[in-house]
Amino acid sequence: MAQANVPFDKRLKRIVRRHDRMARGVVKTVNADGLIVARPRIYKPRFPLKGLLALIITGFLFKGFLFAYLGEAAYADRVTSLQQGSMMEQAGAWVMQADPATVFISGAIQNILP
Repeated sequence: MAQANVPFDKRLKRIVRRHDRMARGVVKTVNADGLIVARPRIYKPRFPLKGLLALIITGFLFKGFLFAYLGEAAYADRVTSLQQGSMMEQAGAWVMQADPATVFISGAIQNILP
């Protein structure tokens, strides 16, 4: 009697597993005979390019604002003081060094703000 349920249990586990995979979405295809078959959508993790781009743009805007607010000399002094610090501070100094994009953004900010 117990062996009669083995194929049923195996089939039931397969159905439940497929149903769980279909929770992420399905792709429906039509066979040659007209039968519509739903298959689980394959999960392809994507790198969040929009989020990374927004983070980089925000970083440049922040650097440009600081450069415009502090001025070129004070900004350079603060970056050189960061270069004298620990390894993390040196990495921060490398990120915060004035580059052409920062100077351009600070010029635009100075035109907008008095």
